[in-house]
Amino acid sequence: MKAFLVLTMLLTLVALGQDTITTSDSSSLTIQSYKCSKSHQVPEKTEVQDNAPARAVITTNKNFQRNVRVNDPVGARDPNLDTVDGRSATMDKNVQESRTPQPKAVDGFSYKVKMQNSSDKPVEIVFWEYQFIDPANTATMARRQFLCGVKIPAGKAKEVQAFSLSGPSEVVSIDSLGKSPNALQEKAIINRVEYADGTIWQRKDWNFGEIRLTYRRATSTPWGTEMCRGL
Repeated sequence: MKAFLVLTMLLTLVALGQDTITTSDSSSLTIQSYKCSKSHQVPEKTEVQDNAPARAVITTNKNFQRNVRVNDPVGARDPNLDTVDGRSATMDKNVQESRTPQPKAVDGFSYKVKMQNSSDKPVEIVFWEYQFIDPANTATMARRQFLCGVKIPAGKAKEVQAFSLSGPSEVVSIDSLGKSPNALQEKAIINRVEYADGTIWQRKDWNFGEIRLTYRRATSTPWGTEMCRGL
């Protein structure tokens, strides 16, 4: 899945120069529901490479697997862990883990949207954004844009989730604050859809050039288990 995401996103750069992009005001991929909420996220742990030596040539190795199948209880200890090399490798790994800084949990915002694919072809890549609008001044708007590598089969719906340190805009008009501290209006829209057959739909008023640099940054490192990344 990770290799698929990286490959597909590299193909996106190639597709930018092709004539397969259709622009219009509406897409066959629509948003059915959306929600923004505060979130506490624990980043993926940095794994330390296991430099364990090759299995020692000891008598127990010859029948260890057979013993596991026939006599030993589930979870029987591997005899290689008790060799000199095995104990040394374990100690080295423990030292490396103690010296490797682990990412700390962070507070941010979770953005969830449910997308419905009404077309007859699967979706593979989606660019979308979450908007916060001040009703007293519609020109005051915060936009949180995301890139998602997600497969949505034809005719199916899927919930997509993204995490960001940024939430609603701190710039709100005095009129809105006088009415309610939570007066911002929210909206989620699709900016660009890339289908499995190579065709692309893009919102008429959206410009890929605006996020070109953040796109490159978002795809410059291997993807973990996350579905989406911020732009």
